[in-house]
Amino acid sequence: MGRRGGQEKQDAIWIEACTLAKPSGHPFYERLNVVLEKQGFDRFAEQACAAFYSRTGRPGLAPGVYFRCLLVGYFEGLDSERGIAWRVADSLALRSFLGYTLSQSTPDHTTISRTRRLIDVETHRSVFTWVLSVLAGEGLLKGETVAIDGTTLEANAALRSIVRRDSGEAYEDFLRGLARESGIETPTREQLAKLDRKRPNKGSNDDWKNPHDPDAQITKMKDGRTHLAHKAEHAVDLDTGALIAATVQPGAAGDTDTVYETLAACSEQIRDVAATIGGQDSAELNPEGPAEVVLDKGYHSNDVLLALVQVNMRAYCSEPDRGRRKWIDKADEKAAVYANRRRIRGARGKRLLRQRGERVERSFAHMYETGRMRRTHLRHHANILKRLLIHASAFNLGLLMRKICGSGTPRRLRDRLNAFMNAFSFFYGAIEGFITHRPNAIPAATRFSDVQAFSVCHFDDYSKVSFAPGC
Repeated sequence: MGRRGGQEKQDAIWIEACTLAKPSGHPFYERLNVVLEKQGFDRFAEQACAAFYSRTGRPGLAPGVYFRCLLVGYFEGLDSERGIAWRVADSLALRSFLGYTLSQSTPDHTTISRTRRLIDVETHRSVFTWVLSVLAGEGLLKGETVAIDGTTLEANAALRSIVRRDSGEAYEDFLRGLARESGIETPTREQLAKLDRKRPNKGSNDDWKNPHDPDAQITKMKDGRTHLAHKAEHAVDLDTGALIAATVQPGAAGDTDTVYETLAACSEQIRDVAATIGGQDSAELNPEGPAEVVLDKGYHSNDVLLALVQVNMRAYCSEPDRGRRKWIDKADEKAAVYANRRRIRGARGKRLLRQRGERVERSFAHMYETGRMRRTHLRHHANILKRLLIHASAFNLGLLMRKICGSGTPRRLRDRLNAFMNAFSFFYGAIEGFITHRPNAIPAATRFSDVQAFSVCHFDDYSKVSFAPGC
């Protein structure tokens, strides 16, 4: 019996090319590459990033490869650039997707990170706009009715590292100073905790910051925990589910303060897409921006509703129970609130509010749960927004792939194929058992040979599974 190890092995000096493993592409990634090449993605990326590359020195990472690496992060559920680099180096299918042979080294995480720092936010946003224009050309972007909602992303920073904004003093040193002022010269950890527990407004973002990521703010998360966090806000097309805009804002900022930036980004994206595609392709796209905005009750305020009226947008915003209100010298605010109340009580308003909960939460689930960006591994809003924009681009490409081949991710395509083959095997076994136990139930000319003829399947452009007798 042979054993693993024991003697040292000497690597061969020469390796025949025919003995190397052949990179086998994944059906999903092969089809995605076909779509990207048909639309000229690599040519567009190289033109957009030309200003960030030098003609001298060591060749850098190709823009098309860099953006594909970030797309892999969404499709494979990888939260860090280090994980993306490891997965790409390990997978033959992803090597084929990036265009690398076995004799070439895939990019490591430092190369991906340096390329991200080199390329600015506007270029990443232009890639996001390019993907939206592809969706608009396929009829997957309307831009008429938009829903906006936000969620929190855990920052790559620890609460125990926060310092005072005015003096730079650490949190524990600050508590020890308070203990000395109260007469405790050498306080224990229990005494410090008791002193801190009774102190009001102890976690104010006006007083504290993290020195490693000043953009992170002390925020109460959805599950009740308190962390340093950022806020991501989405604008989603309710007609198609496409993600039109994604912004990163301070974690403790209120919904009524952040909605303006997201709505402005949404309108700008729609105008850019309409200008990019032009002609007949933009017939279904509203070039003036969204005409209807659907919001949850966290966005309900007099100022928000009045601002939407002033820009000629109809609001469908859930209204919290505030009791009887006073409208003295607030005629315009009263008209905006009452008009919104009338709309949300109608059949269309109720349907739009249900769709908002479905479409927007779906984008959160795909990008931050299965896409693994709930906890960021980057710091500062600019870096996080770069990754988020390409993550959102991958989400939109998933909508396009779902239209083309029925699956928006590689795992979904694999699950569909497995489910189909299991169902076919069950059906085939049932017919074979029926023929075996009741051979005279069907004519002899259409018995087992005809069933065997349907046991071979093939793919036509990966868009559907077809069966042909005798293939």
